[in-house]
Amino acid sequence: MTKYIDLNSDLGEGYGPWQMGDDARILGLVSSANVACGGHASDPDTMHATLGEAASNGVCVGAHPGYADPLGFGRRVIPMAAAQITHMVAAQIGALSGVAQLTSARVAYVKPHGALANLAARDAEVSNAILDGVGALPVLAISGTVMEQQAKARGHQVYSEIFADRAYQANGELVPRSEEGAVIHDPAFAADRLITFLESGEMPVLGGGEIALEAHSICVHGDTPAAVEMASQIRKRLTVQGVEIRPFIQG
Repeated sequence: MTKYIDLNSDLGEGYGPWQMGDDARILGLVSSANVACGGHASDPDTMHATLGEAASNGVCVGAHPGYADPLGFGRRVIPMAAAQITHMVAAQIGALSGVAQLTSARVAYVKPHGALANLAARDAEVSNAILDGVGALPVLAISGTVMEQQAKARGHQVYSEIFADRAYQANGELVPRSEEGAVIHDPAFAADRLITFLESGEMPVLGGGEIALEAHSICVHGDTPAAVEMASQIRKRLTVQGVEIRPFIQG
């Protein structure tokens, strides 16, 4: 069992008066927050509020860029040339970093969102386009995927992420949300699975079997109905096991 690990969530995903998830409560439970940058969700006011709350809770902040597709919540692939992806990612990180200057928060890393992250998980060109856009910032990548491999090959600082609330395929990619069993809703089951993984390094695969993965951070999606309860149970259960919850980026 590892001695410490990060617990992160995708936050700031509302828009104007429309709120997505209970960010305030989740920020009291996680150690890192991936904040939407105005692509798949968010706006300057939402970014500012989320960054401020994260700073107040001592939560590390990362940029969460995705396809500029609010209607699809960034979960649809938008055909783009590699250079366009690079420019989009850089622009969204820049937007969040600019707003962060008005708060005490600091953008410390980048985690791609949704369809962009899933495509980068299997496509080296997309992975490299994203890496070209993040500059010197570290990347939080889905563990065991092409994105993680490309970052390591380039000597880019990369951290590996696993998901508390998503099922896995044998190749290390997440099961598409369109398939039955892709999203895990039971907090107790999610916590049990994580404890078993942290003890063995093997993640169960939907349909049977396991896959070896590396993990610096655990994600609980903030937009799911059970997000707060899941984050709470996972934090409590891991703490009981002697695992300290702390940001994967220190300082």
